[in-house]
This record gives sequence, structure tokens and C-alpha cells, in this order.
Amino acid sequence: MSELTVAEATSRVYESLQADNLDIDLHIAALKAALAREGQKEAVLDPSRLVQNNRQGRKLLQAYFRQRGVKVSFSAE
Repeated sequence: MSELTVAEATSRVYESLQADNLDIDLHIAALKAALAREGQKEAVLDPSRLVQNNRQGRKLLQAYFRQRGVKVSFSAE
């Protein structure tokens, strides 16, 4: 797998979420690696691009990503 930027990895995470979480673990790993390469501590996601943009959905997503070593925050709308 070629090295992705954080923006590219984040875009692939969004695509995976839209495709019913297809290969989500691979995309989370790529995002984690991209964050480490770019020296960032957390991924910032746009809540309007999430499948379940409610509090429960966001918290579930944060917990899932946290279990895989990626801290997630959400941009202000």
C-alpha cells in the first residue's frame, strides 16, 4: 500500500462508512499510519459526512476508532 496523506486516508474512511463499513479496519490502519507520519495526534472528521450523525453514532465511531489506536474529534458545523 502506498503512503497516503491524512486527507486521502480520511476520504477513504468516509467512503468505507458509506459502503457499510467495507474494509474499515484497513482504512483505520492507513489513517493511523498517515497521522503518525504527519505528526498529528488525532483525526478530525466532518460529522455531516457520517452515516449516523447523531450523538450515539459519533460516540460509537469514536470508541471503535479508539480501540484501534486512533483518536477522533469532529469539526464544528
